[in-house]
Amino acid sequence: MRKIQSLFCRNYETDRKIRDEIVPGSEWAANGEGTPTRKYDGTCCMIRDGKLWKRYEVKKGKKPPAGFEPATEPDPNTGKQQGWVAVGDDNADRWHREALEKGEDHRGLPLHDGTYELCGPKVQGNPEKFDEHVLVPHGCEILIDVPTTFDGIREYLETHDIEGIVWHHRDGRMVKIKGKDYGIRRGSVSA
Repeated sequence: MRKIQSLFCRNYETDRKIRDEIVPGSEWAANGEGTPTRKYDGTCCMIRDGKLWKRYEVKKGKKPPAGFEPATEPDPNTGKQQGWVAVGDDNADRWHREALEKGEDHRGLPLHDGTYELCGPKVQGNPEKFDEHVLVPHGCEILIDVPTTFDGIREYLETHDIEGIVWHHRDGRMVKIKGKDYGIRRGSVSA
């Protein structure tokens, strides 16, 4: 797991929204070189060798839990470190277990090693409106006719009830943008 960089620069000093300036290294997505996919709003997890892991962030100065597997180095600015923790038997992991026990993703296809988004009634307020807890493979829904300009992407996100877009380059690079980066509230779609 690595942090996916944004397509547009953020105004960290003011409103934290994005501005019409490409993040260096993201130009390929704006040039149409990647495949745009739907970004689902849930919580990140991974299946490896049939075992489910959940994303875990260690905050600066905090000790990671037992069994933590780092996926990144600590961020030099924030001190945060991303990694994985195995899903356990405790109550906090029940929705992860429920989704895994189905043995299939949200489309009814068999689960396999890879990364997923856990979505469902008890996850993030269920903005995806699933009736049960499910695992959604990252990159599974290709979006058609997604513009690549600042204003075009904003209009697209204003008219589609999705969290955002992740572009996948064939060499493995990824770039993302979310509606909330523009200040668009989920559920306020005009079309």
